[in-house]
Amino acid sequence: MTTRQRVLVVFCLALFPIIWVGADFLLAQYQALVTVKSSGPTLRWYKGNTHTHTLWSDGNDFPESVVRYYKDNGYNFLALTDHNVLSRGERWMAVSEVVNRRKTLGHPTMEKYRALFGSDWVETRKAEKDGAEEVRLKGLEEFRGMFEKKGEFLLIEGEEVTDYYKDGEHRHEVHINAVNLGEKISPQNGGSVQEVIANNLRMIREQEERLKRPILVHLNHPNFQWSIKPSEIANVIDQRFFEVYNGHPYINHLGREASEGVEAVPGDEQIWDIVNTIRIKDLKVPPLLGVATDDAHHYHGGESSPGRGWVMVHAKKLAAPDLIGAMRDGRFYASSGVTLALVHDDSDSLRVDIEPQEGATYVTEFFGTRKDSDPSKTGELLASYEDTQVIYYFSGDELFVRARVTSSLNHPNPSFEGQKQQAWTQPVGWKVHLPAPPETLAEKEPAAVTN
Repeated sequence: MTTRQRVLVVFCLALFPIIWVGADFLLAQYQALVTVKSSGPTLRWYKGNTHTHTLWSDGNDFPESVVRYYKDNGYNFLALTDHNVLSRGERWMAVSEVVNRRKTLGHPTMEKYRALFGSDWVETRKAEKDGAEEVRLKGLEEFRGMFEKKGEFLLIEGEEVTDYYKDGEHRHEVHINAVNLGEKISPQNGGSVQEVIANNLRMIREQEERLKRPILVHLNHPNFQWSIKPSEIANVIDQRFFEVYNGHPYINHLGREASEGVEAVPGDEQIWDIVNTIRIKDLKVPPLLGVATDDAHHYHGGESSPGRGWVMVHAKKLAAPDLIGAMRDGRFYASSGVTLALVHDDSDSLRVDIEPQEGATYVTEFFGTRKDSDPSKTGELLASYEDTQVIYYFSGDELFVRARVTSSLNHPNPSFEGQKQQAWTQPVGWKVHLPAPPETLAEKEPAAVTN
């Protein structure tokens, strides 16, 4: 048995007690996923990033400068998600600290800030305590109007709810992004990793229901500090989204091989397959959907830079409720560079069409888990094709099927050695393995996602 097979067996068998959070919410999400209308307004693609940091927490640039980058680089929406804070209220920061966060030579941060927005926009003062120069960080509502344009660019308020669980000397980092918040969420803590996840999700859902606004929630980088096991993710039933790719180079995207005294840990894609196998086969609940994000912190050099990962959402308009609704329906894919023209699934197949880049070739791999397969074959490679239009026909025994498209082109800003540009579709074919809620009687019609 290979190292990969051993780690898959360990993690598939290590089931934790199930934590049920928001059963009504889960039912509503299931119904959204099995009810697809064949008619309606024209949909279009929107490119967005749901994980971004600024000087409001541990980023190294002003929020306006960060937003400017994303708008100038073709994004349609952006969520600012600083750690345990919303970009609100009055916040002053020592200019020396702003300068010290810069990771490279070039235009100093303050000079760049003034050049972009003008000296009248930049507010500074002398600190009462020591006379040091301070600069005021602007809130989202102060600069939103500078960038937003109907149908073209949207800013969404968010937060990375940054929590942890300490098990002896090991601090397990539990970070959850909440996008489209109306109020700040404080870390809720808990007696285990699962409880920490569940407790924070519960508070987010409470706010969603109380304020009557949809909130996109995704679990971030489970391998950061080797913090979260697949079973701990799977058994929190209310969790619906997960970072299959995060552009920060220190989150251990590829996992690790076993070595003397160190156990093997699956990479993010393996974790995704393990989690979804547990959820569909054992728990009879919908799978997690996968997002790609930047998790950008550094805009003046540094390791965690922007432009590495994003989502492409197929929605009727550029508004937070529509974007979140489309993602809950599974009408999106994750990307680190590959553009898809069409993703189409029906009762017997999954089709993927690629928008080719000049000079690139593509390999599309279909992964899934079969109903009665050995745990070591969780997320096995089902088929592989080298073309820009490919289709996989279900054999009938797959719990789910997902596609990964890999380009021959290198990533222009890689987060790990040898990284190629990729795209990931959402898992499909799983609904037949779940008991349909009594309220859902209509048979699903084929759903197409086209460019």
